[in-house]
Amino acid sequence: MQHTTSLRPVRDDDVPAIHAIYEESVMNGVATYEIVPPGIGEMAARIEAVTANRYPWLVAECEGKVAGYAYASAFRTRAAYRYLVEDSIYIAPNMRGRGVGRLLLDRLIEDCRQLGFRQMVAVIGGAHPASIGLHRAANFVSAGRMVGTGYKFGRWLDTEIMQLALGEGVETLPRDEAYPGTLYRG
Repeated sequence: MQHTTSLRPVRDDDVPAIHAIYEESVMNGVATYEIVPPGIGEMAARIEAVTANRYPWLVAECEGKVAGYAYASAFRTRAAYRYLVEDSIYIAPNMRGRGVGRLLLDRLIEDCRQLGFRQMVAVIGGAHPASIGLHRAANFVSAGRMVGTGYKFGRWLDTEIMQLALGEGVETLPRDEAYPGTLYRG
């Protein structure tokens, strides 16, 4: 039986489910280089920090349960980086391989394009083949690999960097007077 997955903005009541998904990734995966999972309060603070700057944070829901989430955030908070976002995607273990990541990534790309961002970068921990494949399918290109940048589970991990131009990319000048041009200009 096929189940429908819907996408929506994050809500406060999603924090426990998001925390559980992220905790599993910290404890068992290499997508994040954190070794100790943050608490629920810290997870809520991270969501608030991202959404307070109007970056999108999406939740995939299937049969009333959080199946995964994705968000865009600052690659760096230096003002010259304000048109560049970094994507992050985490999927519940029982929902992996079902297209949830692609749904989230496609929507995240479109939301960031609509907001006026010009580039999206994926910083792929462990150079995980499934994540590289997901991003390649969404037209990201490799921007390089950093060797031995993480150490987790008793082994060195590489980090793959992938990039996607959004909208007009570098073909035109951005509008500094409008979001995201107003970010980090203190």
